[in-house]
Amino acid sequence: MTDVVSDPALVASATVEVNAVSVWFGPKVALSELTCSFGPGVSGLLGPNGAGKTTLMRAIAGLTGVNEGSVLVKGLDPRRDRAVHASMALVPEDEAVPGGLTARQLVRYMADLRQVADRDAPERALRTVDLLDAADRQVGTFSKGMRQRAKIAAALVADPDVLVLDEPLNGADPVQRLHLIALFKQLGADGRTVIVSSHVLSEVERLAERVIVLVHGRLAAAGGHRAIRDAMDDTPRHVLVRCDDSRRLAGLLVGLESVTGVRFESKRDELIVETLQARELAVALPQLAKSAGIRLMEVHPLDDSLESLFRELVG
Repeated sequence: MTDVVSDPALVASATVEVNAVSVWFGPKVALSELTCSFGPGVSGLLGPNGAGKTTLMRAIAGLTGVNEGSVLVKGLDPRRDRAVHASMALVPEDEAVPGGLTARQLVRYMADLRQVADRDAPERALRTVDLLDAADRQVGTFSKGMRQRAKIAAALVADPDVLVLDEPLNGADPVQRLHLIALFKQLGADGRTVIVSSHVLSEVERLAERVIVLVHGRLAAAGGHRAIRDAMDDTPRHVLVRCDDSRRLAGLLVGLESVTGVRFESKRDELIVETLQARELAVALPQLAKSAGIRLMEVHPLDDSLESLFRELVG
């Protein structure tokens, strides 16, 4: 497992601060001495089942108390200071929607509960998640993806500054996933703090500017996924290279300090280059090829994604 990578700028602008938090339920430890923070923008919360993601989100929302440490949202304890709940909202993963209500009734009820003065807010929230056409259907008749969108509309109706979303893309069809990802990114761009958990790593990679990885209730890594990957200096990175003279390029590459190995793929024009110094290789490779008169057709990192990063972090 890598050392934790943190973002000093994020700490300075943190909206949500989690400091040395431990939570346990009888003999089960859900979070252990966890310290991390979330600021404006979209942050992805990742980890295998049982890593503590939902417990952390419930602690941020004030629904779960902490045994040790502290959680602050905008400087207030969400467990004790009710004022903070006026500017935050939680969308839980579990089914928490009364099936007998229509989507419009649900969102209007939440607006009344949150004392939203703007009478147009419910319609605007339903439009935002593309549910106006089905607004008068009972939520119990909805697909899982539609129920998720109804919950998101209910959360958005109060225009929260802090939005905590536990697996919000579950059950959504591909078109709606794209729509929701764009929505979350826009909310983050507007200056809101958006915390999104998901087990679909490629989606988090597309929507989150920062990533928090939990493993066994502990912080495994925090920061931009490429910054985390770059900090794993003891883990080789692999780069696919296609060119018009792979054998000659391979001979030249093995002489570089930044290259720890070269192998041929099944296709004769493809090389897999192993390196511990990706930045240095990125500079040296095109210069080397140009000086040798070799035409590069493709240079593509094979393990610069959250999927590969996550596999390495959880070991």
